[in-house]
Amino acid sequence: MTDAAEQAKQLHDMGVAELGRALGSGAVSSVEVTTHLLARVAAHEQLGALLCTDAPVALAQARAADARRAAGERGALLGVPLAHKDIFVTRGWPTTAGSKMLADYRSPFDATVVSRLGAGDAGGAPGAGTVTLGKLNCDEFAMGSGNENSAFGAARNPWDTARVPGGSSGGSAAAVAARLMPAATGTDTGGSIRQPASFTGITGIKPTYGVCSRFGMIAFASSLDQAGPLARSAEDCALLLGAMSGFDERDSTSAQRPPQNYHAAMLTARADASVAQPLRGLRIGLPKEFFPAALAADVNGAVRAALREFERLGATLVDVSLPRTELSIPVYYIIAPAEASSNLSRFDGVRYGHRAAAFGNLDDMYKKSRSEGFGPEVKRRIMIGTYVLSHGYYDAYYLQAQKLRRMIADDFQTCFRECDVIAGPVAPTVAWKIGGHGDDPVASYLADIFTLPASLAGLPGMSLPAGFGEGAMPVGLQLIGNYFDEGTLLHAAHAFQQATDWHSAKPAGY
Repeated sequence: MTDAAEQAKQLHDMGVAELGRALGSGAVSSVEVTTHLLARVAAHEQLGALLCTDAPVALAQARAADARRAAGERGALLGVPLAHKDIFVTRGWPTTAGSKMLADYRSPFDATVVSRLGAGDAGGAPGAGTVTLGKLNCDEFAMGSGNENSAFGAARNPWDTARVPGGSSGGSAAAVAARLMPAATGTDTGGSIRQPASFTGITGIKPTYGVCSRFGMIAFASSLDQAGPLARSAEDCALLLGAMSGFDERDSTSAQRPPQNYHAAMLTARADASVAQPLRGLRIGLPKEFFPAALAADVNGAVRAALREFERLGATLVDVSLPRTELSIPVYYIIAPAEASSNLSRFDGVRYGHRAAAFGNLDDMYKKSRSEGFGPEVKRRIMIGTYVLSHGYYDAYYLQAQKLRRMIADDFQTCFRECDVIAGPVAPTVAWKIGGHGDDPVASYLADIFTLPASLAGLPGMSLPAGFGEGAMPVGLQLIGNYFDEGTLLHAAHAFQQATDWHSAKPAGY
């Protein structure tokens, strides 16, 4: 897109890369963009995407970004507004994790992801200079597939406000899809970046486990949780992920790798590729287990059409198998609740978090504080996790699940001998109606069947818009790569988005 065409677009229609170029050229200031987007956030409160905003703080950050540019500093993200999933602690902002348990909590420090994207850390390391517009709604402690488990009300899908935006990063996805902001942070434990990206027609990437620091990210399942960006395009995600990546000595699970310039690598790969067939030589594996008979016809049709476009761009489709795909659901719903049970034991009403107003003794305080502070889904997972870790059941459930997890990871490595990238649907259906799964949590669990395997293996995965299905709702295509091969995913997605315009579509009225 030419500079003139970019400038003709409304500010809220511009993505991260476009805004970065406009800010760099002086065509617009960060204060102007931030003011415009804050007004849009206020005008669309009914979406329930944001839990809090603070205009004076956001505008102060925008002025600081403008001052850095005036002093000669350059950066693709400097002055670009975004917001953070309310699972990341933020100094000066409330951090609730979507739970009454943390309704009044304010962190004295920023999560590493927040500081790297923002002004920098307390040690003086500079950040990318983005502006924080607010904190985004999410399922309580990131436990959910539809954003219906937030203690502060469900976020809504801007394509159809009667439907879920996906979860747990539903607020992030809804805000980006509705053009309230060009990008947002999210977390993915079992699909919580990829699934909401699919449901709302945007792009999202979960990097390899350890690429982004987990320091300051409120833990759900420590061996699975990983931060990542949600944005309009693969190019935007590459810019954001580059700023978020890199080793952090405060996080014992952080991979000892320097920050990666995914954007430059993506553009270099694009420049080196054939114009007509930029993906020539790329082998895309199609696991037969990702295309079962139960897959909704509209989803299957959109995904198959997207794969034909990849073939036109030069890629080769290869049939592969991930035979333990169905086992990923019971494996995940043993391991994740077990880790949640341990992680959430700290919320006891003593050190921080909700404390019951009236209680008889210490034991009674624990019981009442946790009963009042946690919602039904969190309680359900704590109970499951405590059960599978208890004496007499650890070997029968938790240990067996860990063995199967290793086998699932091995299945992927077998596939990667035959292909470079694995592709398939993100979810079996398009977004369902709010309340559509009623009181049946298993129905929501089953929606994660295609995203869980990569999470259990710690592999990178992303969702990119691939068309529309029933009710004119978005359908996402999932790409999964080998360890630390985010670059291949981003290059493939970028080539696809240069040839199609699904990622440019937006909901009516936004």
